[in-house]
Amino acid sequence: MTSMIRTCRRAWFLNTPQWQRARPTSVSFTRLKHSGASEVTKVEKIMLDNIKATGPFPFSTYMQLCLSHPTDGYYMNSSNKVFGSGGDFITSPEISQVFGELVGIWLLSQWANSGKKHPFRLVELGPGRGTLMDDILRVTSQLVPAGQKINVHLVETSNAMRALQQTKLTANGRVDVELHWHNSISEIPQQSSEYTMLVAHEFFDALPIHIIQKMETGWHEVLVASNTEPQPDVEQKLEESNNPQNSIPTSQFRRVLAPNPSPASTLLGFSSSRFQDLPVGSSLEVSPTAFRTAYTVGELLSCRKPDDDKPNDENTSVGGCGLIIDYGGDQAFGDSFRAFKEHKIVDVFHEPGKCDLTANVDFGYLKEAMSNLVTTYGPIPQGAFLANMGLQLRLQSLLKNAATDTRRDEIRDAAARLVDPMGMGKEYQVMGITNHLPAGSQVWPFVEQKST
Repeated sequence: MTSMIRTCRRAWFLNTPQWQRARPTSVSFTRLKHSGASEVTKVEKIMLDNIKATGPFPFSTYMQLCLSHPTDGYYMNSSNKVFGSGGDFITSPEISQVFGELVGIWLLSQWANSGKKHPFRLVELGPGRGTLMDDILRVTSQLVPAGQKINVHLVETSNAMRALQQTKLTANGRVDVELHWHNSISEIPQQSSEYTMLVAHEFFDALPIHIIQKMETGWHEVLVASNTEPQPDVEQKLEESNNPQNSIPTSQFRRVLAPNPSPASTLLGFSSSRFQDLPVGSSLEVSPTAFRTAYTVGELLSCRKPDDDKPNDENTSVGGCGLIIDYGGDQAFGDSFRAFKEHKIVDVFHEPGKCDLTANVDFGYLKEAMSNLVTTYGPIPQGAFLANMGLQLRLQSLLKNAATDTRRDEIRDAAARLVDPMGMGKEYQVMGITNHLPAGSQVWPFVEQKST
């Protein structure tokens, strides 16, 4: 089952100097050592048994099991402390309410530009604790007529996270929303009577990736093999990476390279024209799950008018708009897969099921998936997006209403962190999505800045 989960870019990574986290452009398979020996986790045992029975498996399977195993996955197990200072990471919405409010303002501006002919609904992929949606609703609910509810659709597979979202979004006696949970974005009904406003904040970076390497013979898949069990015949035929780090048994697992291209690895290697010119030896992280999800996002937000001979066609839609905010860039990545535990980067094989796993988002790949359905903009840095959406104006309002100097300092520090050009402001990217607009149309703040 495709996992629709949400993860967040860890504050440690964003606040670490660039030279300390530089990544090679080809496969290196470097790993950080564990802080110490640890017991085999439940997810780890499942994977070791799987390898013993059937051989090595793709990294997509590893991510899937670690993050979304039904009972022991990172996001499925309520005993894992995920968010906040006591967890493994902190998110932009948790830092300042201004982030979510400005996201809400952008969504509302696109609805207003559409003519406000239809009521709107909100969709969030991977809502976390519900903080971002809560801030968005603070803005959007002001424009809803009294007595009219806003339909809010939340794509979340974890029951533990759903409970947190329920508590957050129904607090203070809020009665203006109707909450709907879905295991997959594909479960959200196509809607002809409501304008869809969608946000995916730090969601795509947690979708399972395949890692492939270009060889003279084609694209070979990098697989996860066992370091501890006797190797079955199939693994004896796999080629080891020539990196000496791989010979150091720092975990139960190691990376191996399939001896031949497979149909899956070949298809992934040719899934974008941008991959064709990569030289032999290049590594590539590809997420077909992200591609399919982006396509479905495009379907939800595209405007589809009924045919003359089918005036009641259920596939019609008034369209919508959306924002995808994540770590990555408008390019492919080859060695960005990493793990976080207690705000620190750790070996990707460290305590499977108890650490967050993430990989950079290839926004170019997402745009290719939805290009025939909607218009995309950017991505642009988060700092530029927030600044051009009126961060300073909202900040001044909050400062004016703050009761103490200490609170004012906290507000300033939080806002500065969101737009820090050496951290979140640069590392996070924002991509906008709207219905197809006439050629030459621009959408603020995704506009070309003219130099003076």
